[in-house]
Amino acid sequence: MSNNIKYTYPNKLSIVRFFKDAEGVRKNPIPFHKRYFEKFGDSFSIRISSSKYIILSRDNEIAQYILVKNQKNYHKSKFQSVYLSKYLGKGLLTSDGDFWLKQRRLIQPAFHKQKMNQLVDNMNKTISSELDNLTDNKPIDLFPVMSQLAFNVVAKSLFQLSTAENKFHRIKFIIEEVQNFLIKEIRLPHKAWWFSLSGQVKKHLMLAEENNRIIQEIIEERKASKEEVNDLLNMLLETRYEDTGESMSTEQLIDEIKVLFIAGHETSANALTFTLYLLGRNLEVQQKVFDEIIEIESQTENIIEQLQKMTYTNAVLNESMRLYPPAWITDRQNLEDDSLAQFKIKKGTLIGVSFYELHRNPKYWNNPDEFIPERFLGEQKKESMQYFYPFGAGPRMCIGTGFAIYEMCLTISQIVKKYVIRSNNDVIQFNPLITLKPVDVQVSFFKR
Repeated sequence: MSNNIKYTYPNKLSIVRFFKDAEGVRKNPIPFHKRYFEKFGDSFSIRISSSKYIILSRDNEIAQYILVKNQKNYHKSKFQSVYLSKYLGKGLLTSDGDFWLKQRRLIQPAFHKQKMNQLVDNMNKTISSELDNLTDNKPIDLFPVMSQLAFNVVAKSLFQLSTAENKFHRIKFIIEEVQNFLIKEIRLPHKAWWFSLSGQVKKHLMLAEENNRIIQEIIEERKASKEEVNDLLNMLLETRYEDTGESMSTEQLIDEIKVLFIAGHETSANALTFTLYLLGRNLEVQQKVFDEIIEIESQTENIIEQLQKMTYTNAVLNESMRLYPPAWITDRQNLEDDSLAQFKIKKGTLIGVSFYELHRNPKYWNNPDEFIPERFLGEQKKESMQYFYPFGAGPRMCIGTGFAIYEMCLTISQIVKKYVIRSNNDVIQFNPLITLKPVDVQVSFFKR
């Protein structure tokens, strides 16, 4: 019966053109996406079989529709649910439907503002410790420094009193190895046979299993110690399902912790790198951040109160994440036929929304490529927030948003208070992996 329905799709990019660009798209899809949007409009489609299409969009109406208004009809695609779950298990990031909702309801209370406030002192001490050895007076590659800082903030917030420092290093190594291979699997599907035959799939599955064992050891050490510790692991161990009153199984807890490690450290490291780079390129903005921090610290010594007053610092962070959203793209597939904007689409259509392009769409932003933190102050902020997706949107919006903002504001304030930042790159480079990863961002720190 559905064969009689007339489906309609956005302007079509020819499959021939797409395959001609395939190698460039694999290396860095963003310049190609930009070119296609400029040619075809805010949404375009690619016909991949006689009846199957892929849609890519930077249209806010479409983003709102699939992520918020009709989100129940739009589940994560197999890129996330199959490829990621192979290595990450069935946590919040990779699950869908009733199981996802059950997990979200269970874990959400651990990330309420009151709970996050309890972690701030420990978070601040970890950041301070990481910055003690910051190299000054010469250019450094910033991302590895921010990556190590953000990873340790997550690790210490998850496992406050753990003696597993060496285990953390191994977890970080495994996460990076597996992610790099995962990107190859997604971008080179025609080489799947070779990845399997050459033992690369087996090798990375074994690494994922090793990761599971390390996290399980840490969990079992905590349970055996019976210590009451103010960290995320303790909060997660205390959670109970509404219907049964039972706690999470160890296997499920491991899957959720893996997601927190990955989502919690890499996106923050990306955003911090881009933000510090932009501050190093815009010294007048950097001075305003410094002035705000000094003024706030003269008003209160309470860290929570200081964070609540960082209005301009937050605006800088938001504007940085607008230009360089850490999670730069998302995708969904519709469970049933649907009307999307003015299009009639068949069930199972893959829809990608490029937050990177939506955040620079001149339809929504004046001077979209310029760094203007004032977009996120006062009345302008209300307008800007309608088209702003640094942590996604709707029910699946990132559960750790509050945690990430606290961590990033604390890091920026500690650095700017002690150092003047100067960027050494005229043009910023990045690699769009699962997240938007900065490449060779060189900055120098000079003590104030």
